[in-house]
Amino acid sequence: MGGMPHNDMPWWRWRSNVRSALHMISDPVFQRDVWQAGVPGYGDVTDAVYRLVEDTWLDNWSAEKYVGTIFRDAQEAALVDVAVLRVLKILHQVGADAPVQAYLDHPAWPEAVNAAREAHVRLATADQDDVDAPPRSLEVLAILNRTA
Repeated sequence: MGGMPHNDMPWWRWRSNVRSALHMISDPVFQRDVWQAGVPGYGDVTDAVYRLVEDTWLDNWSAEKYVGTIFRDAQEAALVDVAVLRVLKILHQVGADAPVQAYLDHPAWPEAVNAAREAHVRLATADQDDVDAPPRSLEVLAILNRTA
């Protein structure tokens, strides 16, 4: 999001939050080194899911609704929808307050990670960001959302 043209999408702050969540969910190394290790400043899986759906209500309707405001095109929206559905299915099965390991051990977690990765790559590439850079802390995300 450092290179992201923040103001080219009308609801870029929502896009930043969705991207942050997808990035964290899509990165198994981050999950091991940060979530499992309990490193502060990044939230946990439930926080990432909340960022994914809190403002957008993607848990209630399709990302297609936001093409032109949060998402650039139907392909971005479709990839986000797949990721959201996979992650929410796991959330509902393990519970919102489940420990990180419950998510990571869920048999469908690798599919959710892959779906999040596809969406993350598509959005980050469109925003001219390095898709393989490590996820940013919530503090950095907040600063970027205030100053852009």
